[in-house]
Amino acid sequence: MNDTYTTSMTTAFELQRSAIESSQQALEQGLEFQQRTSQAMIDSLDSQESAQRRGVELTRAMFHGYFDAVEATVPGSEQAVSQLREMADEQIDFLLENHEEVFETIESEVAEGVDTYDELSADYVDTLDEQVDTFAEAHEDLESQSVEAAEQMADLFEDFKDQTEEIQTQIQDVQQQATEAVDVEIES
Repeated sequence: MNDTYTTSMTTAFELQRSAIESSQQALEQGLEFQQRTSQAMIDSLDSQESAQRRGVELTRAMFHGYFDAVEATVPGSEQAVSQLREMADEQIDFLLENHEEVFETIESEVAEGVDTYDELSADYVDTLDEQVDTFAEAHEDLESQSVEAAEQMADLFEDFKDQTEEIQTQIQDVQQQATEAVDVEIES
């Protein structure tokens, strides 16, 4: 009984610790996933900026193609088309400069936010690790104390059982002696 009870108790404590460790690992994996997702978002900003820049450059090429067609088909339009081409190029250059600044700002702000999040997550995980370690130590102490108490109770129970059996044996011996004494008196 002693070993069975304490083995069951030890198994229960081990299952509790295992559940806590699994929960802790799941939380850490979730945070790591969020960090990878954030980094992927930052990495995708370069692709988005490049695609948008190509779109603006394509618009420039389209305007240039249109202006080339007007110059070729409308005699005497060279000066007006040249001015329109210059204005369109200035506007597109201005758009590209602003576009670059906007994406630099976005990328900088997002990267800073991700760095802050990563730092807070790391601090959180460190604190959680410390708390889980402290809890695990206390849990192991509680397990040791519980197993020791159960073993002591089992030993006391065994002692009580042995004493009870010894008393029963003594009572049976006294009853048998009394019966024998009564039998001897009756026979005499």
